Amino acid sequence: MDRPTPPSAGDSGPVRLTAWVRGQVQGVGFRWHTRARALAIGELRGFALNLADGRVQVVAEGDRERCLLLLEWLRGGDTPGRVTGVTEIWDTPRGGYEGFSVR
Repeated sequence: MDRPTPPSAGDSGPVRLTAWVRGQVQGVGFRWHTRARALAIGELRGFALNLADGRVQVVAEGDRERCLLLLEWLRGGDTPGRVTGVTEIWDTPRGGYEGFSVR
């Protein structure tokens, strides 16, 4: 199955990014740092959630460029803990979020 790709530069309007982050990402403040990064990027709504299997799920809705900045940070070396991989899917926003929260 092909992995959906991020919207292209020609796409306009808001997007929804769902990312599953693998590695040592629980118990290290990862969700709180993700929230802080999303707030610093600005105009992103969504959440970061610990999953039972040790991953962190991140859902962000906003414009394409801002979501890509968050994804780049998730994959970079500045995150707490140790990220070994990130899988993402792109979709249309569903709404219903007020700000960016930790769940």
